[in-house]
Amino acid sequence: MGRLVLNHSTNIEGLIPILQRLAMDINIKTITPAAISRSRGRSSKLIIRLSVKTINGYKAIARKGKTAQEVFISTDLSKDELKKIIDIYNRS
Repeated sequence: MGRLVLNHSTNIEGLIPILQRLAMDINIKTITPAAISRSRGRSSKLIIRLSVKTINGYKAIARKGKTAQEVFISTDLSKDELKKIIDIYNRS
């Protein structure tokens, strides 16, 4: 079971409960929500998408409306395995 690092006072609405459930996976070490920014497009519901590989795991982008937030996930899982886990939470 991993841990969720809450070092920001603001996060995208609805993101923290999803990240808490994602952190329950045994293969996830840490999840760190990071910078919030504005995006050009619009996403009607909260979507988390994997972006790039990092030293410890992967960077993901969470989007809702015109807001985007970086999320760093430390794990030993492959990109495909992590994408399958994230897709489960994107559907719910």
